[in-house]
Amino acid sequence: MWQSIRCIRQASRFRQGLDGIAVVLFTFFSAILLAGPALAICQVVADAPYKPLRPGEVRVWNANLEPDQVSIRYIGHSTFELETPQGIRIATDYNDIYRPFLPPTIATMNGAHGTHYSLNPDPNIEHLLYGWNRNGGPMDHDIFVGDVRVRNIQTNIRGWDGESRRLGNSIFIFEAADLCIAHLGHLHHRLTENDLLRLGQIDVVFAAIDNSSTLRLDSLMDVLAAISPSMIIPMHFHFAGALPAFMGRATEQGYRIVRAETSSVTVSRSTLPAEKTVYIMMPGGA
Repeated sequence: MWQSIRCIRQASRFRQGLDGIAVVLFTFFSAILLAGPALAICQVVADAPYKPLRPGEVRVWNANLEPDQVSIRYIGHSTFELETPQGIRIATDYNDIYRPFLPPTIATMNGAHGTHYSLNPDPNIEHLLYGWNRNGGPMDHDIFVGDVRVRNIQTNIRGWDGESRRLGNSIFIFEAADLCIAHLGHLHHRLTENDLLRLGQIDVVFAAIDNSSTLRLDSLMDVLAAISPSMIIPMHFHFAGALPAFMGRATEQGYRIVRAETSSVTVSRSTLPAEKTVYIMMPGGA
């Protein structure tokens, strides 16, 4: 009997030891996860796994950015340059006229016309993401590069002849530093419920406000209200009167208007405006 009791006690101590090891391992891996790059989760259900270092890989953090910050610079038309804490640089609507000074790590393009895509992209771009399929059909992206996730949602577009081109545009979503940033591209129609569900909660949106070749103001304001971002950064306002018209409509609908003094801004979740804001930057070139 005493031998049986001793065996039971030993088994109990063994289980307690395993429980203790489990707690230590859980704490250890939780600390690693919390120390990792702050990938945002825009969608209600979205995969945003922790991406461990590969053998020999070293994390390089931009000394000018905190781990929760993203830098945004307006180059021109609909081209922005985003930079993440790990130094991943992204150029939106990369083309042969408006380009960042250095080749970006990631370049996104759209199929509207020549100021939204490049015929001669820099060969040093590591990830060139077309927003449309040049051979027809869908073109889906969902990639992780360093501390950023990039995915897209395709929408239809109008050609110069007025006819609809199916899946000719992409909304690109950038998830980094606990922020979700969306570039609407050359959007030509209101978003569907499925589009909004896939888009998820967006913090900052780049929106074309030309009121001519993309969405008219009535439709655009409906789209922005449906997305409900904290910050709207206008783009594509090359037509005379487009910017004042948008500012007037946004003011009517309760947006705070901020005129930036420079062509760049650093954003973080802690500094997002408490009230819905239109943040206007003038293009700064390369």
